[in-house]
Formats: sequence, structure tokens, C-alpha cells
Amino acid sequence: MKKFLVGLCVLVALIAVVALVLVNRWATTPYGKLDYKMAVILKMFEATTGQRSLSDASPTELREWYNSRPKNEGVELQRVEDRSIPGPLGPIPIRIYTADGTGNRPVIVYYHGGGWVVGNIETHDAVTRHLAKSLGGIVVSVDYRLAPENPFPAAVEDAYAALQWVSENAESIGGDSTRIAVAGDSAGGNLAAIVSLRARDRKGPKILYQALIYPATNLARLDTESHKNFSEGFFLTGEAIGWFRSLYVPNPEDRLKQETSPLLAQDHGNLPPGLVITAGFDPLRDEGEAYAEKLRQAGVPVDLKRYDGMIHGFISFIGVIDQATDALDSIASKVNGTS
Repeated sequence: MKKFLVGLCVLVALIAVVALVLVNRWATTPYGKLDYKMAVILKMFEATTGQRSLSDASPTELREWYNSRPKNEGVELQRVEDRSIPGPLGPIPIRIYTADGTGNRPVIVYYHGGGWVVGNIETHDAVTRHLAKSLGGIVVSVDYRLAPENPFPAAVEDAYAALQWVSENAESIGGDSTRIAVAGDSAGGNLAAIVSLRARDRKGPKILYQALIYPATNLARLDTESHKNFSEGFFLTGEAIGWFRSLYVPNPEDRLKQETSPLLAQDHGNLPPGLVITAGFDPLRDEGEAYAEKLRQAGVPVDLKRYDGMIHGFISFIGVIDQATDALDSIASKVNGTS
């Protein structure tokens, strides 16, 4: 029995060593080290999808795959309510997440990611639940219209309409109309930035804060250093980015507008203070950081937080990746600390 136990211990130790070697190999790239957990997740993604490009499928097929991915159940909240609000061309579904507490509290209007083609309230439910819990307030998640059925400017129009509704109805949902922030990831970060520009130019609604998570900020050009370095092998491919763009903004001239490419806006002054979150191994990293610099140069208070070992989409692993929790908690802390 003793020999058996010794042999078992040796076997377990050998397996552990082999696993560590493999994970270290997966995490090692020409551009530095991936976070070890993220390296394993990325390898699992490649194994289950056969390294198939995101742009190989039709929008319908891609939505089915995206919607069927395993999801965390998310934290419990005081109240979660689905509603429809008036939109430019019909009702816009929203979900209102209310954390425990009383009194009028800050509200974050959240726009999900997914390349303006996939994603919805459900795919980001764990993210928005955690954000509401950490905020101790309210998060309103917006199910804006998707391309290619509804190309630009449909998503922008819905995003802005949702902000207007929240501003007009904040008190009725337990929120404070003077403390409304916008946030979003990827395509949703793009929309949050654009809504902030539109609200400034149209004199309202007033936005307290903007939180942009690995946002797309320049649809006119896809040639930054991070686009070149991370266009293959890090989940979001350069081919997929081009495909999403072609479906959402088929007219190249529209890609030069501030309402698709906020980085190209002529004026970045008088915008809400913000937090820009980027991932070290993300094709969109450089344009997100360039946008933070544009805000800084224009005199807008802005914080930039890069998560070096992460890939695009890392906040979706809330509950698995510590950095996802940290990123969302950082947003909540910034919104609560801004008056």
C-alpha cells in the first residue's frame, strides 16, 4: 500500500509538472506572457472551435454560437426587471438591475459588446449583475438593434434613445438623474463614447462618467501596431474585425464620421471624465489607448488601465478571471467617486 501511495504521488507530481510546462508554453508569445488562466481559456477555445475564424459563419450562425456559450449565473440582486422603452423605429428591450439599498442612486447605462452584430442582454447578464452589485446602484442594459439587418446608425440611435429615457425616468426606477454614467465593452464601448459625444453636442442628457472597455474607436483604419501583432491567435482576429465592420458600416465614407469612429472627432473637449480599459493582447488596444490620450489632450480627466496579460473579451470571464472582477469594480468605484 505504501509503494502504491508513493507511486501515486510521483505520478501526480509528474502530471503537475507536465501541465505547468504546457501552460507556460501556451502563455509564452513573441509579445510577452499571457496570463496563465487566460492562456488555458484561449487554448480551450481553439480546441473547441477548431481555430475557426469568427467571420467564417453567417450572422445567424455566429449568434447561435455566441448565445450558447457557457455563462455564469451571476450575483443575486434586489431586483431585475425587463422592460421595453420607446425607440426611433420601435421598442428597445432593456433590463434594469437594482442592487440592495434605498434612495436615489447612481445609474450606469450599459451597452454590450459583440461587433454590433452579436450579443444581447443575456450574453452580458453576469457582467451587468456584478457591475450593479459593485456600484450599489442601478445598471440599465440596452438591447440595441444589430447589423446587418440594422446597420449604422441604428445602434447609435437606440443607444442615445436609451440614455434619454433613463435621464427622463431615473427617479421612477430608483436612480439619481444627476448621476448617470455610460459604459460598454468593445462595440458597446464604441457606443458609450459616441453617446457621450452626441450628448455634449446636443446639450444633453448630462453624463456623469464614461467607462470604455477595450473600445473600438477608429473604424476607418485597422493598421495600428496592436492590430498587426494580435490579428491572429488571440480570439478576436483581424479578419473578424473587418467582417464586423463591413456589416455594421458598409459605406467606407461613414467610417470617417465621429458617430462610428470617435477617435476621429474634431473636438474631444467638454466630455465626461472617463476610464478606458484595454487588454495587452487585443487588436483594439492601441486605438483605445489613443482615445484616452485624445481625451487627456483635450483636458478631460481620464484614467487608462491596461490589463497586460489579457485578451479581448476578458470581462466576460467574470467569476473566473480576477482581472474581470477588478475591471468592473474599478468602473463602479470611479462612478461612485465622481460627483
